[in-house]
Amino acid sequence: MKNKNKREHLSHFSISGFTYYDGVLAFNELEIGTALRLEAEPENKYDARAVAIYFKDHKLGFVPRSENRIIYKLLEVGFSNFDVRVQQLDQQTHPEAQVGVVVHLVG
Repeated sequence: MKNKNKREHLSHFSISGFTYYDGVLAFNELEIGTALRLEAEPENKYDARAVAIYFKDHKLGFVPRSENRIIYKLLEVGFSNFDVRVQQLDQQTHPEAQVGVVVHLVG
């Protein structure tokens, strides 16, 4: 039997801008495997392909510019079958590297 919910790894990275948004407010609620949400921000004045990362109502930061091109394009054409999860947490490291994220395509 063929698996209907095939998962393909797309990217993994640390959240960019974590210290500038709600990361500190949400950090204690995050666990390995916590589901996150992606939203394109085409009006972002710093990056025309910005993709914000959310946990509940908390904006945690962004997909790094080096990783956002394909994710942004997929969001813009209406693709929404992403499985975005916290992959790594390390409170002892630099704040911009405290939360690692993995993104899979699900189809």
